[in-house]
Amino acid sequence: MRVAIIGAGYAGMAAATELAARGIPVAVFEASRTLGGRARRVESHGYPLDNGQHILVGAYVELLRLMRLVGADPAALLERRPLSLVFPGRMRLAAPRLPAPLHLAAALLTARGLSFGARLAAVGFMRHMKQAGFRLARDMTFADLMARHGQHDAVIRYLWEPLCVSALNTPPREASAQVFLNVLRDSLAAAREASDLLLPRTDFSALFPEPAEHFVLSRGGEVLRGTSIRAVAWNPYGFSLEGDASGRSYTHVIAAVAPYHLGRLAAKLPRLQPVLEDIGRIDYEPILTAYLGYPRPVKLPGAMVGVGGTAHFLFQRTDDILSAVTSAHGPHLDLPHEALVERIHAEVCGIVGAAPRPDWSQVIVEKRATFACRPGVLRPSCETPLANFYLCGDYVASDYPATLEAAVRSGVACAQLVSA
Repeated sequence: MRVAIIGAGYAGMAAATELAARGIPVAVFEASRTLGGRARRVESHGYPLDNGQHILVGAYVELLRLMRLVGADPAALLERRPLSLVFPGRMRLAAPRLPAPLHLAAALLTARGLSFGARLAAVGFMRHMKQAGFRLARDMTFADLMARHGQHDAVIRYLWEPLCVSALNTPPREASAQVFLNVLRDSLAAAREASDLLLPRTDFSALFPEPAEHFVLSRGGEVLRGTSIRAVAWNPYGFSLEGDASGRSYTHVIAAVAPYHLGRLAAKLPRLQPVLEDIGRIDYEPILTAYLGYPRPVKLPGAMVGVGGTAHFLFQRTDDILSAVTSAHGPHLDLPHEALVERIHAEVCGIVGAAPRPDWSQVIVEKRATFACRPGVLRPSCETPLANFYLCGDYVASDYPATLEAAVRSGVACAQLVSA
């Protein structure tokens, strides 16, 4: 058995780690020199930043398990904080350290900035969804779900909508209500620790992909950076990879690339054409991340602060570096760099008071960061019509939207299929 994994993002490295742990040799091919895919380190102005600010939560059980397996201690690399959602001057919600489900009820009932009626409606919504097993008879949009359950405008704007947009990266009027409920089921409505916020203390390449690389290499595997696989071919003796200098054949291939790269990669595999046609119908949503470097420390009132303006959330990267995240498409994408940074800086000043203009800024837009998570979107499974060829990534069929946890789970699922 010889397994080729094409792509060294979180999905590909999860598959490689799981197979290496089972004693199965793997060769991982990565076109970039940096591991992590759409969650990787970038260097800017002398600082290690990321190509996007991702939010992790305690419900990411598979990612946390694999981090421990490869020696990346979550306690050292992630700052764990109880759920807290703060929109300065407008709303503040904090989950106390109580056992579930008391922590959530207490957080909703004591939220500041929401009327008593809005808080009761939010508690009632969660209770009703739990009784229904967080399942809908038929999927609908997030906006329709909110209207159907009588949620107040303020609780939608400052609680449900930020959770929906940050998790699904899809505008609320288009987002899948069922996937949103799946996220609530396994985070807010699960054990208290599942809703904790996990804030990285390092960049996303160092968080998991690079320790996973060391784990794979220590067990006889290969990770070939800067090696672009242009196409995969099949014959009765196995798979061959165009771009693999070794000329070896492989018994199994796991394609852990972004779905929009699959057409080129699998162009010589006619059995995959129906799957590729379905994948070709997937739409995508962007994520904009802006870094602002200040000449002196600028302190936010929390590590993560809601804005709801040009920036959806602000993060305290270091004492003098803030990052701003805006999910999904919108008019912010049409702003010139300087105008965008000026607006975000004004929003920072609206929270912290007068602050000096940033010395530098870096804006990164992942135009196809995630698939558009709408009702009825057709997502492929890990298995394909071509035996021993698997698809791996945050877009494959699962309960979850395109998150790091979804990516990791797809990698583990592919490894299990190969092992079987």
